[in-house]
Amino acid sequence: MNRLSGKRALITGAARGIGLEFARAYLAEGAQVAICDINIDAATAAAGHLGRGAIAVRLDVTDQNSIDGCVAEVEDAFGGIDILINNAALFTAAPLTEITRADYDRIFAVNVSGTLFMMQAVARGMIHRGSGGRIINMASQAGRRGESLVAVYCASKAAVISLTQSAGLNLIRHGINVNAIAPGVVDGEHWDGVDAFFARHEGKAPGQKKREVGAAVPLGRMGTAADLTGMAIFLASPEADYIVAQTYNVDGGNWMS
Repeated sequence: MNRLSGKRALITGAARGIGLEFARAYLAEGAQVAICDINIDAATAAAGHLGRGAIAVRLDVTDQNSIDGCVAEVEDAFGGIDILINNAALFTAAPLTEITRADYDRIFAVNVSGTLFMMQAVARGMIHRGSGGRIINMASQAGRRGESLVAVYCASKAAVISLTQSAGLNLIRHGINVNAIAPGVVDGEHWDGVDAFFARHEGKAPGQKKREVGAAVPLGRMGTAADLTGMAIFLASPEADYIVAQTYNVDGGNWMS
């Protein structure tokens, strides 16, 4: 389709899962893609598998030096960055009385501070080059509402939605469109741990929570990483020129807003 021909993208947390699927889709649309991840071995393997147009760069979004170094390395390799996808994130769950400060700090350091300071670092380069750009943050339906056992994660994703709104209003004067995607329940390797958590705290049999969650989606199933790529491509394309500071639900009908 080549809707992103000539564009240069940096995707965080892209060595596996949703980030890797985004990288694959962007390459197919003609973009160059930097697969940025704290696991550089996995990122290097992913870039090698994807082939021409993909590079791997180590990135720890909780470390400002790592952020600045990663952005500089990608800008040097590609000549600039046109698209940033803030995909790196962590999940945690616990009853309110068992939440620890360490868990809170860890989740907010990645999901919120990581998103903010990646936007800042990439936006500075976009502003300097004067050719605008696109920033896409990964929110969640969890950021739209509270959940009994997922307070910290829900709060972090609500913060991502709020940051998207504020950054969008601030950066559009420079031709930088900031928007977000709010997935629903997305199947993947992380769901083994999520299912085990709910089995323990809700007295469910292994696999029961996952089946219940999938059945509750109006479309009738959990999402997949591939279900999100269309929106990620659209928001980076010229078709989304007039869209600013919005968060789009891609969740099979789970949440309406």
